[in-house]
Amino acid sequence: MGTVYFDCAGLLLPTASSVDQIARLKLAAKRNGCDLELENANPELIELLCLAGLAGVLGLELEGEAEQREQLGGVEEEGQLDDPPSL
Repeated sequence: MGTVYFDCAGLLLPTASSVDQIARLKLAAKRNGCDLELENANPELIELLCLAGLAGVLGLELEGEAEQREQLGGVEEEGQLDDPPSL
């Protein structure tokens, strides 16, 4: 499997269109049996890609991810909500 390297240095002000084009590039690479690796991506682009939900697909990670921070007191990891009271 090959790797497609995409140089993001020209994306100084990333937009939704930038995110769309990167997602399409990732899909095209995957369809052709390749992986996509972003190079020179600025923090704004990475943040926008994470916000769009593409972090996992593109293998990105923001510095200071939620998993690295301490969880606030009183917040449960898992569980189900109680049934609402009947009226």
